[in-house]
Amino acid sequence: MSELSGRQRRRRRRSDAERSIAAILDAAIRVLSERPEASIEDIAEAAGVTRPTVYAHYRSREALLNAAIDRITEEAIAAMDAADLDHGPPAAALRRFLTAGWRTLERYPLLLRTPTMQLDPQAERDRHEPVQERLERLAKRGQDTGDFDRRLSPTWLAAATIALGHAAGEQVAAERMTADEALTALSNSVLRIFGMPPGEVAGSQTEIHNDGPRPAHR
Repeated sequence: MSELSGRQRRRRRRSDAERSIAAILDAAIRVLSERPEASIEDIAEAAGVTRPTVYAHYRSREALLNAAIDRITEEAIAAMDAADLDHGPPAAALRRFLTAGWRTLERYPLLLRTPTMQLDPQAERDRHEPVQERLERLAKRGQDTGDFDRRLSPTWLAAATIALGHAAGEQVAAERMTADEALTALSNSVLRIFGMPPGEVAGSQTEIHNDGPRPAHR
């Protein structure tokens, strides 16, 4: 009985720790989106835990910030995969990618603040890697079918798309552009560097602003 009770206590402690981590990350994402300068104390209060509890899971504010961005990134990657980028016309898949990416930015304003935050450079590169890989694969598929310009490498097209996404976010965070203006500029720029004809670019922008086409269910 004592061994069983010990196991139950350990399971309970793990469950309590998981709940605390979830509450802390939820609070960090919410609070830092509103107040990028918020302290660990502010986040702990919003999470309903103590400051030592936060530090028990995250050794520093930077570690907590990176963990929050990691969780958002995981959700963003899941949204990209749900957009089914490997199937259907490549141009339509690219539009779905842009829509999924911008929805994530709208849902998590914290992402708009990352250019002004101190994040681990290696962690940032690691976060971009799955996005880069998916975009490269899509670019190559579109080039193979003749939908995208073959004069630029898939690696460059993917890197340029990510950089343009950051630029759009920075403009919104600095209040130099509205979210709609930034989305228009981002979609126009990305679709053009992929080599889509002007007429298709104009039509694609309308689809993206209307949440874009839904991925086909196979």
